[in-house]
Amino acid sequence: MSTVIFSSWQKEIVDNRGKGEEERISPRIKIPDLFSEGEKIKAFFGWDGIVLLDESVDILDMLLAYLEAVQKESCGRCLPCSKGTFLLLDVLRKIRDGKGKKEDLHFLKNTATYIRDSSRCSIGQTGVIPLLDVIEYFSADMESYIRGEKKGKKFTYKYSVTAPCMNACPSSLNIPKYIEEIRDGSFVESLSTIRERTCLPGTLGRVCVRPCEENCRRALVDEPVSIKWLKRFAADYEMERGKFPSIKKNPTDGKRVAVIGAGPAGLSCAYYLALKGYKVKIFERLKEPGGMAAVGIPDYRLPREVLRREVEIIKSQGVEIEYGVTVGKDITISEIKKDFDAVFIGVGAQTSTKMGVEGEDKQLKGFIPGIKYLFDINCGIDPYPEGKRVVVVGGGNVAIDCVRTSFRIGKTDVNLVYRRSKAEMPADPVEVRDAEEEGVKFHFLCNPVRILEKDGRVVGVELIRMELGEPDESGRRRPVPVPGSEFKIETDILIPAIGQAIDLSFLDEKDGINVTKKGTLYADPDTFMTSREGIFSAGDCVTGPDVLVRAAGNGRRAAEMIDLYLRGLKLVPSEEERFIKFFSQIRVFNREEKVEVAGKMDRIHLRMLEPEKRKWVFDEVEEGYRVDEAFYESMRCLRCYRIGMVALDHD
Repeated sequence: MSTVIFSSWQKEIVDNRGKGEEERISPRIKIPDLFSEGEKIKAFFGWDGIVLLDESVDILDMLLAYLEAVQKESCGRCLPCSKGTFLLLDVLRKIRDGKGKKEDLHFLKNTATYIRDSSRCSIGQTGVIPLLDVIEYFSADMESYIRGEKKGKKFTYKYSVTAPCMNACPSSLNIPKYIEEIRDGSFVESLSTIRERTCLPGTLGRVCVRPCEENCRRALVDEPVSIKWLKRFAADYEMERGKFPSIKKNPTDGKRVAVIGAGPAGLSCAYYLALKGYKVKIFERLKEPGGMAAVGIPDYRLPREVLRREVEIIKSQGVEIEYGVTVGKDITISEIKKDFDAVFIGVGAQTSTKMGVEGEDKQLKGFIPGIKYLFDINCGIDPYPEGKRVVVVGGGNVAIDCVRTSFRIGKTDVNLVYRRSKAEMPADPVEVRDAEEEGVKFHFLCNPVRILEKDGRVVGVELIRMELGEPDESGRRRPVPVPGSEFKIETDILIPAIGQAIDLSFLDEKDGINVTKKGTLYADPDTFMTSREGIFSAGDCVTGPDVLVRAAGNGRRAAEMIDLYLRGLKLVPSEEERFIKFFSQIRVFNREEKVEVAGKMDRIHLRMLEPEKRKWVFDEVEEGYRVDEAFYESMRCLRCYRIGMVALDHD
């Protein structure tokens, strides 16, 4: 990291001007040295202040560039921001041109303060912060500019717009925009904005794990905006009216891309490649699309017709899907590569990891791995009709899906065993709450040590009590067995759901694709290309078991890289992607921020079927927003856009 000359970020003033190396201190904010290869960061102006890394930076020139960006991004809906920034720019240009006066600094400060305090959204509220900090901490420099004495070095300036929710979204959706369009009643336009970044709006509107909402500034006032449910509303509005979108695509140039796997990563990659004009064919092992979204997520959470409709929209763009093809058995990757200009691998995590307990490898009747259990049920099969008592081991979403699904196929005694406490469960807290309401029995701080059997079938499980010790690499406290605390639970079905694994049996040594020590495919994190040229990969087979929204987002990003490859261009992340990475490094959401909002607005929660009714059926448990509810919920958004600008020096 470069030495910081001055920083006012988040009101932490670090002033190293005129100090020797041994006297300088470092601020909390950490600015990376490079924006991209060959581009050194010399300064950063943003929503929470300024950071100067090089004393030669022309402060006035960069300030002008920053406020021009603010003016450009102003929505124009309130006068303080749209008109006030014009006034600021006019005065700053006069100072730059040698026509400024000392009293101009008072005008700039007063006008910027007014814009900050009276603008309706964060563009105006935060866009003037760098100007106010420059006037306060660089007044002597500004006076020198006015006298025509001060001149600095002008670098290249680049800026981007972000928001706490946008930066947290693995698919990088423009969340404030699509919510604002719902508020305006422009539901079709809202869905079009969503589809710029994901082709699975109805799916993600139901099963996304909502990292955006965990980074919503509204939560610092009352509750986060229902970002996920508003996405579902926009998708459902179109679906309920039986309409299909009109999507513009580029003319084809004849180049062909093969996609292996019709899961979220593969579908996303295929869709965005098709929009760019490529002919895309997906090879899918199952008899239907969706991958683990289709056969791993129960219908009460994600109705199959929602996913199938979204796949039909993808196919309408020219994407071909061939089902029932097992790559590695029916056809090899190398054979596919001969017939296509590029290949994308988007295989999901479709196997379960072992528990490592006595009796696990005996192929006992009633011992069913979680992924297989859900797969069978989602295919309309009860994997063990005779069994009525169920014990599921695990604390993630798969484990919760297993216990909640068990009731729905007629199991009457359903238990979940987790080796840590409820607070450490990685599952979605909403899903845990719903499982509790439906009558699942939770057994925390215990772990299986032996499967009890009789005549080749499961009759119970022996467990041991656990206590939490020191934190492990995940940051959670490590569970430690309590000697002599063993106990038993009688059960007919034991389901390990402690983790998922990637089945790479489809690979052949001749394919030339490297595998990591973690048992995943190696793909360059920036370009998504594997060790073999022309073959790309993203999703769970690269990251390991992960959330659906990240697989979908990386599938779209991989499509961008495949497009560059097929056009013979250098594979480098776009400027937008570089800014996403940069903003993630410096962090956009400040959990300590005090957000001033006049009046609270309670979040509208979705109506749900009563627990005793819903637990026995696969009907969708939540009813989406009505129009009036979506409108109200969209009004809760604070439109937290932020503008960040870097000054760059090229090697």
